[in-house]
Amino acid sequence: MFERQSPARFWLVAASTVAIMVFGAYLSLTNGMFDMSVADVLKTLLRIGESSREHDLVIVTFRLPRIVLAILVGFALGMAGSVIQGVMRNGLADPGILGINAGAGMAVVLFMFFFQGTVNATGWAAVMMMPMFGLIGGLLATTLIYMFAREQGRLDPQRFILVGIAIASGFGAITMYVSLKMNPNDFEMATVWLAGSIYSANWKFVATMLPWLILIPPVLWWRARTLDMLQLGEYNATGLGVPVEREKNVLLACSIGLVSASVAVSGSVGFVGLIAPHIARRLVGLRHRSIVPISGLIGAAMVVVGDFIGKTVFAPAELAVGIVISVIGVPYFVYLLIRSRS
Repeated sequence: MFERQSPARFWLVAASTVAIMVFGAYLSLTNGMFDMSVADVLKTLLRIGESSREHDLVIVTFRLPRIVLAILVGFALGMAGSVIQGVMRNGLADPGILGINAGAGMAVVLFMFFFQGTVNATGWAAVMMMPMFGLIGGLLATTLIYMFAREQGRLDPQRFILVGIAIASGFGAITMYVSLKMNPNDFEMATVWLAGSIYSANWKFVATMLPWLILIPPVLWWRARTLDMLQLGEYNATGLGVPVEREKNVLLACSIGLVSASVAVSGSVGFVGLIAPHIARRLVGLRHRSIVPISGLIGAAMVVVGDFIGKTVFAPAELAVGIVISVIGVPYFVYLLIRSRS
C-alpha cells in the first residue's frame, strides 16, 4: 500500500515547489504600485550604497513581511490539511470545511469586539493574544465535533465531516452577527480579515507565527508513520500497537494549533488545506513522511502566488488572497466530490 518512493523524486518535487514559491516571491517583491529592479532590491537588503528611503520602506516594511507571512501561513495550512485528511482518512477533509477555521475566526472576532478601541490590531498585545484566542476557538470547534461525531465511542469520519460543516455554519453566523455590532473601524478591519487577507502583514505577525512553525511541524513529521498506520483502519492500527485515540488527539491538536495561528494573522484562507495534500499525494505517493512536508511547501507556494495575483491583476483594487484561492478551490472541490462519487 505504501510503496517506497525514490528520494530523488521527493527532492525534485520539493525543489520545484520551492522554485515556484521563490519566483512568486520575486514577482511580489519587484512588482506593484511601485515597481523596482532586482538590483534595487539587493542594494536595499544588503545595504549597498545609498538606498532610497522609499525603497527601504516598500521592501522592508511592506512587501518582505507580507511575503514571509504568506509562506508561513501557506505552509501551516498545507501541513495541517494533510494531517487532518490522514487522521480522518477522507480526502475531502479540510480545516475550513470541518469548522476549525470558523471556530478560530469566531474567537478572534470576539477578541476584536470586546477589546475594540483598547488594543491596537498591530500592537504586540493583540498580535500575541489573537493566536491564543484563535487556538481556544479552534479547540472549541473540535470539541463540539468530537461530541457529536462519535458513534459507539469511536470517531466516525463521515459524521465528522457533516458535523464540521454544520458547526462551521453556526460559528460563521455568530461571527457575522458580532461583526455587525462592531464600531465602523473595527468592522472594516474584521471584514477584510474574514476574507482571508495578509494586507496588513508586518514583522510582529511573522514573529507570532514562528513559534508555532518551529515547534509543531517536527512533531507532525515525526508522527508521519502513525498517519500511515491509520490508513489501514483503526482496528488494524490498534493491532499494530498504535494507541489510536491518543495519537489522533495529538495529531489533531497540533493541526488545530497551526490553523488557529494562521487564522489569527491572516483570516480564513480556505481551500489551501484541501488542495495542497491532493497535489502532494499525486506527486510523491502515499507515504506521509513525504506528503506532510510537500503539502506545506505547496501551500506556501499557493498563498504567495495567490497574494501576488490578488494585489496586481486587479490593481489598483486589491483582492484578498483568500478570495483568489477560493476561485481556484471551489471548482477543484466540486471535482473532488464528483471523483469521490465515481
